[in-house]
Amino acid sequence: MFKVTPQAAEQVKVAAEQGGTVGMPLRLAAQQRPDGSIDYRMGFDEGTEDDIRFSSEGVQIVMAPEYVPLLDSATLDFVEMEAGEQQFIFLNPKDPTYVPPSEN
Repeated sequence: MFKVTPQAAEQVKVAAEQGGTVGMPLRLAAQQRPDGSIDYRMGFDEGTEDDIRFSSEGVQIVMAPEYVPLLDSATLDFVEMEAGEQQFIFLNPKDPTYVPPSEN
């Protein structure tokens, strides 16, 4: 199942407060590109009755059923890529461009 790290969950909550979307679920989507890599999308959305709904680290998540095969083993994280530059990343072993994080 898709997971959210505590760091990502905190930042999702901050983004919801800043964007006036507190209480709305986070919608996730993924599409496989021609080269096999995966393009990820996310935003706040109420969802539809056909959506898959679940919670991770206190974040309510919705996704269309067709995205489950690409996202079911993935993790959303919020990390510092370079000094002072933080961003959301998807850690997904199904993505051929995925490189597992190294332990420092």
